[in-house]
Amino acid sequence: MGSLDANLPGVTIDGFKPLDLDGLREQLLLSVDFIVDYYKNVETQPVLPQVQPGYLRHIMPAAPPACGATLEDALRDIHRGVLPGMTNWASPNFFAYFPATLGSAALVGDFIASALNPVAFTWLSCPAATELEELVLDWMAQLLRLPPAFRSSSDSGGGGGGVIHGTTSEAILCTLVAARDGAVRRAGGVPISRLVAYGSDQTHSTFAKACRIAGFDQANVRLIPTQLGSGYALVAARLRDAMAADAAAGLVPAYVCATVGTTSSTAVDPLGLIADVAAEFGVWVHVDAAYAGSACICPEFRRFLDGVERADSLSISPHKWLLTGLDCTCLWLRDRPRLAESLGTNPEYLKNGPSESGLVVDCKDLQVGVGRRFRALKLWTVLRTYGVAGLQAHIRSDVEMARAFEGMVRADRRFEVVVPRRFALVCFRIRAWGGGEAAAEADNRMLLALVNGSGRAYVTHTVLGGKYVLRFAVGSTLTEHRHVASAWDLIRAKTDEVLGGRPLEELRVVFPSSCQVALD
Repeated sequence: MGSLDANLPGVTIDGFKPLDLDGLREQLLLSVDFIVDYYKNVETQPVLPQVQPGYLRHIMPAAPPACGATLEDALRDIHRGVLPGMTNWASPNFFAYFPATLGSAALVGDFIASALNPVAFTWLSCPAATELEELVLDWMAQLLRLPPAFRSSSDSGGGGGGVIHGTTSEAILCTLVAARDGAVRRAGGVPISRLVAYGSDQTHSTFAKACRIAGFDQANVRLIPTQLGSGYALVAARLRDAMAADAAAGLVPAYVCATVGTTSSTAVDPLGLIADVAAEFGVWVHVDAAYAGSACICPEFRRFLDGVERADSLSISPHKWLLTGLDCTCLWLRDRPRLAESLGTNPEYLKNGPSESGLVVDCKDLQVGVGRRFRALKLWTVLRTYGVAGLQAHIRSDVEMARAFEGMVRADRRFEVVVPRRFALVCFRIRAWGGGEAAAEADNRMLLALVNGSGRAYVTHTVLGGKYVLRFAVGSTLTEHRHVASAWDLIRAKTDEVLGGRPLEELRVVFPSSCQVALD
């Protein structure tokens, strides 16, 4: 059937020890050296790999080895085959997407969690994992100044609390399912095909995907258009109009996903106004603050979460900007039992006294799967090691570097900042020249290709208001001011190549009156 003889004639292994404690320390030291060397050298490597699809099959054997090798052999294979194909998210020259930050504390915490290796689906299956998860979520809630109703330690009696998921995708899906089931019950058992979910055209694509998985009719998923005038935020009046029209048509508004820090431009939806509208129609309000929520541990950014006290749920991903490493998404709920009502299971083989007592939480009932990793340990290690002050300093440093980059862009008359910077993302582009938007898009596409093709930086794009826009996201753990300055020098040099000898006077033709500058 396959290329490997499963019987392996002539091959015998005596005393196989997959967890050889005598050699473990040496293996871990080798691994630490490998990791440290990678981080020390990642700055000198191309951010985007210089490989073609299918490259790895030309390097690695087509069949698994009949006999094992040393860890040194495996590390050599990783160095030879895996590293050349890595998009180096750890590079200080990585400015694409949103960051995936990792501090040494998270790396150590995750390593220890992996070594302990509990499968913490119920409290009894690992009390420490469940209780540390509740503790660290309450710590995070305090950092974010969330209302007591979202904390498991609260005396409010409302049943609030949280759970750690892998990603925002799971958090949105799980809350959507709970909202779906609640809406069906309230409406007297209406079919799911009559339920409606709402977001904006800037809501992350995982929202629409979750709606498909949860059984919503795709014709009943409303992505309400946004405009530059609102900063690409969801306008509450338009949301109300959409819900009212749906209700008048016999449909049932069920769920709205508001965003604090959209992917394209870090737009912030008005949470309080959205909650006002949702209350009129009995709609579940979820707040997706995957990226920008982390910034709200700083008092100067906390205002962006104003109104969250009226939401039903909130999710933030510390793996994006709080040095926690993939994967870690914190989900808080005002009424956590509603999630368990939709996702809970109770097979005979998992029944136990603590679970039956009602005094503990079984996290399997708050997620899609049953098995789960000990994610809380790495987040706890990050908070315990860096403290609030360290994490705030990290956020502020990234924001300051983004502010500096924004200033560089604004100082070059060839560019425009498309939307105001709020956090550490700058949306910019080469201005439209005499050729209009089509020519501007071609210029910016070429600039992006030249910058990324150089290997010296990685930047991504989006489309806002019909304009092709470049996104420069500061946040890689190792990034310093010098890397931002170097990336700007690269962008300017590649812009020279794109624009060639076009005279600056052409800019006069397309500058809006408010942007006219004197040409030397």
